[in-house]
Amino acid sequence: MSRSERSPLLLAGLLAGMGVAHFAVPRPFDAIVPRTLPGSPRAWTHASGVAELVLAAGVALPQTRRTAALAAAGLFVGVFPANVKMAWDWRHRRAPLRTAALARLPFQVPLVLWARSVADGAGAAKTAGGRS
Repeated sequence: MSRSERSPLLLAGLLAGMGVAHFAVPRPFDAIVPRTLPGSPRAWTHASGVAELVLAAGVALPQTRRTAALAAAGLFVGVFPANVKMAWDWRHRRAPLRTAALARLPFQVPLVLWARSVADGAGAAKTAGGRS
């Protein structure tokens, strides 16, 4: 399996793993939901977990890969405020935890770029497939 074939499946796996984590261990996710959002943090945790699971399935399937990967890029941008909140909330914790919280911030950029790359690859494959 080539790298271009593995990349969407790895992205789908990441999304699925995070989606499952939102249900298996919701407390850490509840804690980083910005309080300015309406409703309960648990509702947002579950909603984002469902979104990640749906996107994982969409990225895994070639027919929906492009749309799902673009939506995943949007999700990665959309959860950035939660990562900022976590970094702020953890600013007084021990150095390793503080460092982990801060490291999540720039990590969003490669996630967005990865999802865009998967979307672009799916679009190119679709175009190439249509020419055959």
